[in-house]
Amino acid sequence: MSSGPHVIAIDGPAASGKSSTAQWVARRLGHYHVDSGSLYRAATAVQLERDTDPETWTEGEVLAGTRRVSFVPSEGAFVPLIDGEPADEKLRGSEVTRNVSRVAKMPAVRNWVNEQVRLAGRAQSVVVDGRDIGTVVFPDASLKVFLVADPWERARRRLIQRLDRHPSDQEIAEETDLIVQRDAKDSTQTVQATDAVLIDTTYLTQEDQVERIVALANAVTHRPGGTSVVDGDSDLT
Repeated sequence: MSSGPHVIAIDGPAASGKSSTAQWVARRLGHYHVDSGSLYRAATAVQLERDTDPETWTEGEVLAGTRRVSFVPSEGAFVPLIDGEPADEKLRGSEVTRNVSRVAKMPAVRNWVNEQVRLAGRAQSVVVDGRDIGTVVFPDASLKVFLVADPWERARRRLIQRLDRHPSDQEIAEETDLIVQRDAKDSTQTVQATDAVLIDTTYLTQEDQVERIVALANAVTHRPGGTSVVDGDSDLT
């Protein structure tokens, strides 16, 4: 790898564990974590404050609202602020979750998000998670990983995180349906890079996921020129 900032790109569909795994990997490697989805959520939260009817939203209005959003390093991660204030509670609201896919499809907003993420990657070594980080945002990333998992398992994990208890099969079935719908909405953005390492996490613990990605990152670090570990003989997938 070069002596400049390093970028590890972790992509995958909704609820595949990208953000939590990326946070852990970043801590292990001493990098900053960048959750590109948080910027889409921030843009959505700002727009909801000015217009609660998403059917009337225009790309220009949403983009104008992003002027209220800043992306700053804080305690090992880049985080979005709205009007200079922490906004995590707003970003995780149900209305934001329901409408963020609509915002993420707007090309001008995607360009804004990508530029914020690239600026972060130029400033610090980062672990970035999203849906097109390895294909669009950082096509020359030092390491690219694509996480997948069975929709039922993704739904189960998401509900445990949200409810802080084990969900019923009925709850999981309902959440699975929502995840499948979200996958369909995000299909054009969620694309695996040809040189990404595919990791199916359905039967892996988060510790296992982190260990595999850290091992891959270390393998890249010690290869001459930081070349990709995806060369047809890797057994880490």
